Amino acid sequence: MTNPQETGRALPMTHGNNPSEAVETLAGNLAGGVLILCDHASNALPDGYGTLGLPREELNRHIAYDIGAAGVVAGLSKRLNAPAILTSFSRLLIDCNRGADDPTLIMRLSDGAIVPGNRRLDDAERQHRITTFYEPYHGAISCHIDGAIDIGHPPVLISIHSYTPVWRGQPRPWHTGILWDKDPRLATQLLTELRADPTIVTGANEPYSGRLYGDCMYQHGTSRGLAHAIIEIRQDLIEDASGQTEWANRLARIMTSLLDDPALKADLTSIQYYGSHTSPGSTKGS
Repeated sequence: MTNPQETGRALPMTHGNNPSEAVETLAGNLAGGVLILCDHASNALPDGYGTLGLPREELNRHIAYDIGAAGVVAGLSKRLNAPAILTSFSRLLIDCNRGADDPTLIMRLSDGAIVPGNRRLDDAERQHRITTFYEPYHGAISCHIDGAIDIGHPPVLISIHSYTPVWRGQPRPWHTGILWDKDPRLATQLLTELRADPTIVTGANEPYSGRLYGDCMYQHGTSRGLAHAIIEIRQDLIEDASGQTEWANRLARIMTSLLDDPALKADLTSIQYYGSHTSPGSTKGS
């Protein structure tokens, strides 16, 4: 496999299968106070990788991407006029919601599916994927954050994910879940707003925990003192366009109401260091 040129910057592209197309960016107002992320937006694989040895239908499962998440992000970005950054490749190639040294960065086995193209990964190929796909995505996030801070508007970070309705035979009762680590600023507000709707069951750090050392929110939220949260949405609720529109509208209404409150906006868009449960000795103000 030939090594693509290293660009070192984000490229504003649509989802594709060209190895240089690592990132998709959606335009928005950098001074608006919100940056939206989608770590698992696409199930595409670049030229030269085929299907990583999997039957093609496996790429339509949750193991390859977060079903419906990209559609929610696109709708939310438009309604808030907020920039968004999305991956343009499958999480099976490399998972941008992991630290670069995380053993699950490149999965060999995912929900019962062996990934032949990842089974005998050497150090050179691992580094190639980090350089070509992982680093441009995180570089694009950093560039947007730097730009917003430079003009005096540190952004709130919202990361959109989705999860399966059933896991290992057990139905998941939550319609949505809010994930966070130590910084409660955005998470508690989202929980309050979502739980005000009696038709929605909202989990707090469910169905996963937001306490993951080195993940995307750790790198760009916790480490930089930016208010942040992961919003998980059950996949059966956003598997089609109507569901994606409904959730984009719901989240846009919530974020608009939060940012319309001057005192709350000032708190959410200020830089405050809370540290992480995964970093012993780290506390607010450190």
